[in-house]
Amino acid sequence: MSSLKSKIESLLFITTKPLSSKRLADLTKFKTREVEEAAKELAEEYNQKDKGIQLVKSGSSYQMVTQPDNSKLVKDLVKEEITGELTRPQLEALTIVAYRGPVTKPELEQIRGVNCSLILRNLMIRGLVESKEDKKKMQVCYNVTMDFMRHLGINDILELPDYEKLNGSEILEKLLSGETESKNR
Repeated sequence: MSSLKSKIESLLFITTKPLSSKRLADLTKFKTREVEEAAKELAEEYNQKDKGIQLVKSGSSYQMVTQPDNSKLVKDLVKEEITGELTRPQLEALTIVAYRGPVTKPELEQIRGVNCSLILRNLMIRGLVESKEDKKKMQVCYNVTMDFMRHLGINDILELPDYEKLNGSEILEKLLSGETESKNR
């Protein structure tokens, strides 16, 4: 059971939205009943006054949240993160999403060459990027938001500088299709 609790804890820690017991069962390869038991045990461990994180259950979904007594502290940090300047990696990822969107996380990571989980999370918290399930690709895809376009003063993504040229870049198409530079030499 401790292995299952560890897996649930990791999944709930990294996600930004609640996960259902069925989804947790699918991800961990355990039965839904076992997931619910493990989640109940985790909640008992976390939901104490001296803990900074709590595990809440709503219906059949679970999510990790911060202790209500720490809300001002957390809000101040989040406000700092979402109002400060974007870092270079965040700007790179945002540019790729803007010019190549909708783009999946693996496509973004292939272009950038590094893991982009936290960057995407921060861009979504800032309201610059949104995620949607792509039924064809069976993956989550990322696009810029209306707030992003409003912030830039554009009405359509096509108004970005050199959009047509950069959106259809052959170099990026080759990179995403798995071709290497050595084949081009």
